[in-house]
Amino acid sequence: MQSELLIAYERLQQLITNAMRLLPSAALGILVFILFLFTARGIKALVQQFAARRRHRNLALVLGRVAQWGTLLFGLLLAVTIAFPSFTPANLISALGITGIAIGFAFKDIFENFLAGILILVTEPFRIDDQIVFGSYEGTIEKIETRATTLRTYDGRAVIIPNAELFKASVIVNTALDIRRMQYDVGIGNGDDIQLAKHVMLEAVRGVDGIVSEPVPDALVIGYGDYNVTIRLRWWIKPPRRADALDITDKVLERVKLALTVHGIDLPFPTSQLLFHDQTEDTDGDRKQQREGWPAANGSQVPAPRSIAGAIHARGAPARSDGVAQ
Repeated sequence: MQSELLIAYERLQQLITNAMRLLPSAALGILVFILFLFTARGIKALVQQFAARRRHRNLALVLGRVAQWGTLLFGLLLAVTIAFPSFTPANLISALGITGIAIGFAFKDIFENFLAGILILVTEPFRIDDQIVFGSYEGTIEKIETRATTLRTYDGRAVIIPNAELFKASVIVNTALDIRRMQYDVGIGNGDDIQLAKHVMLEAVRGVDGIVSEPVPDALVIGYGDYNVTIRLRWWIKPPRRADALDITDKVLERVKLALTVHGIDLPFPTSQLLFHDQTEDTDGDRKQQREGWPAANGSQVPAPRSIAGAIHARGAPARSDGVAQ
């Protein structure tokens, strides 16, 4: 029992002696790591400032973080090497090489999103505060990080989109250019003056604030319907943001509606009319004046109107005293 306690005491004493020997190296390693900690912050600020001068706001944020973490990693390896002289970075690399393939498969999506994020930040197909349409989502870009991009929808929800999906898919950037074209289809009556309607609509559009004079607004006939003529009214706005587009469209439609009404131009809506030519009554009036164009016999004679009961009775069906067929 005493021999076992003696062996344990000797081992503990040896550990304490080795720790005392490593204490100066460990303290120096900690000091080096703290120095690199402050250095990493300075490098991050310098990289972000340099990238921001070149108008790469998105890229500045990510490059600053990458530079900071890279500096910290280098400082950590240097501090560990100083604190433990027997440890070398080659030992760490050889240890990671054993599990490198497994780590690669496990973090494949992360690496793909990271690379896509870097490419998005470098090529800048869109920037922070741009308004985009991605699939069923539409909103404003709030953050672009190395893993995902945050999109704030117009109804106040946050959508986190992986960068790999955003980089490979089609994206509509509504604010990529300075101006944007808007349009609305207006239906007028088939009997209305098309040229007058165009003139009235264009005059109404020119008085709206936010619509640019070049390119000029235009109005085009795009089709004839059963009850109307469709005219497409087009105009350009600046800036092309969502709120401005909604506000200007509201003013345009309000003024166009008022102007067309003042000039007596009809804004028809679909209606349906059912005509039973062999069951009309005397109150229908002169069939020559009806718009459906009742055919006149021999060019002059018009068949007399018949009641429903009379029509059925003429076919041979008996009728009751109240005029309804039995």
